[in-house]
Amino acid sequence: MPETKAPRAGSRLLWTLLALLIGSSLGASLVQTSFGDIEVKSITLPTQNGQWLVADLFRPRSATADNPAPLVVVVPGFQRSKEALSNVAIELARRGIVAISIDPYAQGGSSASMSRRAATTEGYGMFAVVEYAADTPNLNYIDKSRIGATGHSAGGNAAIRGANFFGKEAQRTGQPSKLHSVFVSGYVLTLTEDVLRDVRSNVGMSYAFYDEGAYRNELGDGDMRVAPESLRLVNIGRDPARPPVTEVELGEYYGDVAQRTFRVVYNERVLHPFQPYIVEATANQIEYFEHVFGIDSGLGSRDQVWYWKELLSLVSLVTAMIMLVPLARALLQVPVFASLVHPVPPPLPAPKGRGRILFWSLFATGALIACFTYIPMAELSQALFVKASTRVQTWFFPQRMNNAVMMWAVLNGLVGFLMFWLSYRFHGRKHGVVPEMWGASITAREFGKTLAMGLVMYVAWYLLLYTMYFFFHVDYRFLFMGVRIFRAEELWLLLMYVPFFYIFFLSNSLRVNGSMRTAEQPEWRSMLIAGIGNSLGLFLIVIVQYVTFWLTGTVYWTDGWLYVNLLFAVVPMMFVLPYFNRFFFRLTGRIYLGPMVTCLVFIMILLTNTVVYIPL
Repeated sequence: MPETKAPRAGSRLLWTLLALLIGSSLGASLVQTSFGDIEVKSITLPTQNGQWLVADLFRPRSATADNPAPLVVVVPGFQRSKEALSNVAIELARRGIVAISIDPYAQGGSSASMSRRAATTEGYGMFAVVEYAADTPNLNYIDKSRIGATGHSAGGNAAIRGANFFGKEAQRTGQPSKLHSVFVSGYVLTLTEDVLRDVRSNVGMSYAFYDEGAYRNELGDGDMRVAPESLRLVNIGRDPARPPVTEVELGEYYGDVAQRTFRVVYNERVLHPFQPYIVEATANQIEYFEHVFGIDSGLGSRDQVWYWKELLSLVSLVTAMIMLVPLARALLQVPVFASLVHPVPPPLPAPKGRGRILFWSLFATGALIACFTYIPMAELSQALFVKASTRVQTWFFPQRMNNAVMMWAVLNGLVGFLMFWLSYRFHGRKHGVVPEMWGASITAREFGKTLAMGLVMYVAWYLLLYTMYFFFHVDYRFLFMGVRIFRAEELWLLLMYVPFFYIFFLSNSLRVNGSMRTAEQPEWRSMLIAGIGNSLGLFLIVIVQYVTFWLTGTVYWTDGWLYVNLLFAVVPMMFVLPYFNRFFFRLTGRIYLGPMVTCLVFIMILLTNTVVYIPL
């Protein structure tokens, strides 16, 4: 009876999770569309040099040919896709403003660019969208005299560069700039006189007081009240009859909207990567665009619903990840895969005395090696993969950020194998540990079946994602961490990157199940220790970075601060990885299925959330 109940319980769990996934995806979609008041669809725009741009169009149903609405092009920053700033698009659309949220060039579904400075020279593709919207008769529900742009980080650079680009065009033609207004978030490096003097648009600016990149600013901090960048923004174009501003009053309106000299500066007290995801920053953008476009939507700026979509899509993300376990259990009942099930080997003897000291010494050593090798591996990756590091199109490992993570993973995977062997060679085998306890024995035929099952699970899991996206136009995500659909070309990248990452994933499974699974230890404690051990080294980097920032006002790693920011998404994945490796081990009695499934899924998540310089 227990054996028949277990499959039934697993089947019920799978169906329950599926229902929860559908419900949360539907809920996220209803929030995104404001319960039907906003039409959301994907569009693809051919652009210059054979490039193309993928975007999400948020059209309020109130925007019609008889009642044209303003348009705002939303530009995410480096390492971000169109979904990352959907909160801005949702809130603008709720207030009657059409929004087009783009996948920047070389990110998401958009092509790479022929330019190595796409944000500067093409606005990550925003210039093409503005030109199309201003010139085409197709978007007859858009008020072509009120086109704006907003972006965060590198997307903020794209926004101000757009104001400069279309400002120069306006001076040549004698016509108003196609960009009525822009909002620059999280980027002030290009608020220079050379850029600003040609701007013929209203400009709002928002900068995080605790921005990690503030060391690059002229005064070396994020205080915008007296920053030369914000003073320059406010004073260039100011009425010469009025005295120049010597200290910016945050939130104060300067200039004139009709003359396109309107300026406002905000300075939220938050870190750079989280700036777009606080109510205050979103409210500031809402107030800015309502003011410059002359809109009174009747909704307060803090009347926001986007975070409900984030919470519901977080439920989808967690649910989808958990579904991998009952999905594996269901597949293992299929005759072709049933032979992969083996009894779970006995646990290792509980370490005592010197064994306990050795365990915690290796635990600490592994964390420190992971910590101290990450930035050097990132630097080495730039030397080994020169084209990707310099934004040149290539098929040879074209993802500059993932190349760094891959180098780190290969090194630490090999170190993990070495420490495992040394522990067994000089201690374990003398204290009752035998290789049969590891669950590592496998035949070539069984390995092939395990690989086949891993591929089946990967395909089934992503087919479900595509189904959710087809019906609800949402994926699984939380803020800037997301599981998104991918282009066919990225399957080639998966084949390229997975063999190297698999070294780390297999090493982790071996250590989690072959050295951390000991007698007399509760399962929850064993997995918690494994999760901490797998993520502690990278988490230490985050701690060092931000404790230094807190104490000194400057981050510890300056040149590599973007690589450190990447860890906000990587560390949670590293923490949960041992849990999946243990769950799959308990299902099969072997260490191989877990790393096969998690490597395919986790690496595709990484591949679809970073810049990729694939040739056109």
